[in-house]
Amino acid sequence: MTTKAVTVPVKETKETEDDLSPETLLEMYEWMLLARRLDERAWLLHRQGKITFHISGMGHEAIHIGTAYAIRRGYDILYPYYRDLGLCLAVGMTPREFMLGLFGRKGDPNSGARQMPSHWGIKRLNIISGSSPVATQVPQAAGSALAEKLKGGDRVVLTFLGEGSTSEGDFHEALNWAGVHKLPLIVVVENNLYAISVPIHLQMNIENVADRACAYGIAGVTVDGNDIHAVYREMKKAVERARSGGGATLFEAKVYRLVPHSSDDDDRTYRSREEVEEHKKTEPLVRLRTELMERGILTEERNQQLEEKIAAIVDDAQAYAEAAPWPDPEDALGDVYAP
Repeated sequence: MTTKAVTVPVKETKETEDDLSPETLLEMYEWMLLARRLDERAWLLHRQGKITFHISGMGHEAIHIGTAYAIRRGYDILYPYYRDLGLCLAVGMTPREFMLGLFGRKGDPNSGARQMPSHWGIKRLNIISGSSPVATQVPQAAGSALAEKLKGGDRVVLTFLGEGSTSEGDFHEALNWAGVHKLPLIVVVENNLYAISVPIHLQMNIENVADRACAYGIAGVTVDGNDIHAVYREMKKAVERARSGGGATLFEAKVYRLVPHSSDDDDRTYRSREEVEEHKKTEPLVRLRTELMERGILTEERNQQLEEKIAAIVDDAQAYAEAAPWPDPEDALGDVYAP
């Protein structure tokens, strides 16, 4: 059975209203393209039986890259969720490291090949390890934000989740804590309109997830997550608010998941192909590419050069991971408790 169609409001991006130069926009586009091509390769590897699982961020890339450019990368603290490949790449995770995790090979920096793929955790980048139970990262992030405030530091803590996870008690408890203690926390809800197969209108009786912010005495922001300008502008404000002592923000970015929930999902059971195809016309990569072309920042020739460059990077990452050894059995016993 297919539920009723849902849409994301799309605003036209004309002249930029931010400080993103043409060079920076082209760089952001390249990060988005890299994330998309790695994501697509992971789907192919799963279909070929070379990996056991993949969960995708296709359609979410503008959230990830817009956020990465609004924070202090490698300094601020991140609690990502499983769709945040683009974010992790833009703050410093390498394609080879992503592939090591995907194949479960020795050298995977996220968990030593002991977690499912896309369960990020890289100490050098201040990416805190997460796991599969949804929303548990939100109170953990609030705890980190409280620790940063008590230390007198100026790091901002960001955590990410889907709108489905906002039904968990952890989400509400963390926001209440953030409001009471005025924490330097940004909770980013990547609202792709489906909690696996449940459409948002069957999950909550409000228009925007961010409308809940007022209940906790924190700022609430809703943006079009397909628009990298909107994400970057509003995220910069949220980061400045947090860093200056102004408290937490519930940041909602509305997007659309272009593929099934994961490699184990059949999205044809709950949404039509017509709905998916319609959203492909306004997805973030297409939208930014169109803007760059119209403004003369990107040409067809330059785009083809980027595609070839990124294809070589993806090929190298896959070959590197496939050639990497399996973890030693005793590796399962290490890195659980601090010395």
